[in-house]
Amino acid sequence: MIHGHNWSFEITFVATSRDENGFVMDFGKLKALHEALCKWFDHTLVMNDTDPLRDDIPRFLSLHDIDNVVLVPDCSCEGIAMFVHSMANAHVQKVTDSRVHVKMVRVYEDSKNSACYSPVVV
Repeated sequence: MIHGHNWSFEITFVATSRDENGFVMDFGKLKALHEALCKWFDHTLVMNDTDPLRDDIPRFLSLHDIDNVVLVPDCSCEGIAMFVHSMANAHVQKVTDSRVHVKMVRVYEDSKNSACYSPVVV
């Protein structure tokens, strides 16, 4: 059944040092990440990339007036936390020359339910 969530993301950063302004993360450098998250999760139908119904997307679009479908490896809250972690970590490492890493991502599907992902460092 198609249903919606009011996704929001909490991202925690960790750095080897602070930048020239004393910041762990200059939030001004997150604009492209914000835009990417909006593209993936704002007013979209999120489906697993292995969902057997993915081939019926054109029918979904016409039946439900949906204009943006995105496929992710795992569309559970936990899977989206892992997906966002990967996306965010790649972005912040790029814009900070690997000085900053994403420590943790918490995904809220609404005000009561969330999942957290933090990679295990061995």
